[in-house]
Amino acid sequence: MTRWPGPAPTRRRFLAIAAAAAGLPFVALRAGAETVHLHRWSGIALGATAEIVLYDPDAARARRLTARCVEEIDRLEDVFSLYRPESAISRLNRDGRLAAPPLELVALLAEARSFSERTEGALDVTVQPLWRLYAAHFARPGADPRGPDEATHARARALVDYRALEIEPAEVRFALPGMAITLNGIAQGYITDRIATLLQDAGMGDVLLDIGEVRALGRHPDGRPWHVGLRSAAEPETVARTVALTDRAVATSAGIASPFDASGRHHHLFDPATGRPAQAAGQVSVIAPRATMADALSTALAVSPPGRAAAYAARFPQIEVLADTASRSS
Repeated sequence: MTRWPGPAPTRRRFLAIAAAAAGLPFVALRAGAETVHLHRWSGIALGATAEIVLYDPDAARARRLTARCVEEIDRLEDVFSLYRPESAISRLNRDGRLAAPPLELVALLAEARSFSERTEGALDVTVQPLWRLYAAHFARPGADPRGPDEATHARARALVDYRALEIEPAEVRFALPGMAITLNGIAQGYITDRIATLLQDAGMGDVLLDIGEVRALGRHPDGRPWHVGLRSAAEPETVARTVALTDRAVATSAGIASPFDASGRHHHLFDPATGRPAQAAGQVSVIAPRATMADALSTALAVSPPGRAAAYAARFPQIEVLADTASRSS
């Protein structure tokens, strides 16, 4: 789960080019006496690299479906992206309220609240004021390496409380002036699941999606499960282990993925209980039935002390937790 702190001004252009390109890669494999076909698209979604791999003997249909997927990703970014100034979430953060919010925003905020309640606030979408504070602090020349001063930090910390986010179909609003949200700990998983549903509804049964988080539908066309490599925390270019996915998803959260400073001690995974970058945060991968769940819980478990993380994970018997890893699909 790689999070990029800055804006991406060429992102929409890149997606448009990728969607229109005739060069959707095509790979033909042999499975016994049958030739099977994998089609692959690569691009960017919510600031992270994205990839769609699907099996379809009809190359033209694969291209059409992939173009529909890219259009849907682009549409959902207009809801969830902090990089787009007129997205729904950006307007909510700017104005403190959003009338007639998109249904997807209401649904995801409600699901995020459920995860917040079941993890005692370890997942909290209202930590954005802390991100802004740390980003601004370390962007200044000669910034204090200890981080923001106590008084400034306390003001930002006072704005963090998922219970002060009022969610209704007619309006989403903040109970506290100055609040802001980020869905970077759950939106990539949600978009991954939405694309999985789109492809399932179109009759696609064997698909591997990596839209910030990884979800597998069916199996690899050679009959094996889809394989996802989990990179070593100490050596990011080294695959520490491989997991086999069939109709499952995996997500990884790691503080080291987006540090604010060169030491990596100050990073983007905030412990909502303290308002500080989580001291316990290593790298946590979660395997779950859906990417939304994997994304949310990898975030919550990564910021929680080990004992609490184990207790939270036990509340979700359908998941598997792998610590000190970072994911890469293949």
